[in-house]
Amino acid sequence: DHRDLHLSLRRQRQMCIRDSMYTGPMCAFCDAAKRLFKRNNASFKEIDIGNDIKIREEMIKKSNGRRTVPQIFIEDNHIGGYEDLRALEKSGELKNILGN
Repeated sequence: DHRDLHLSLRRQRQMCIRDSMYTGPMCAFCDAAKRLFKRNNASFKEIDIGNDIKIREEMIKKSNGRRTVPQIFIEDNHIGGYEDLRALEKSGELKNILGN
């Protein structure tokens, strides 16, 4: 249930910020996702997969085989790519997850 996930994420956010985004070079969707996070006053750790095959493999494993960037995680929960993040913002669910 999304509500249980939101409550769990909200509690975790109050303890520490652990949001991350795997990005790559010259990635318009990565740039859009960064702007979306900033627009929602959310900080995140950017992990560039451009020059490190091990980091890319880590991303693929953590994102259940997805190979495109960005891959976004909030509190270590895989959100997906930019369009998934944008859908959460449009529905209002992102504010609940971020605790805004």
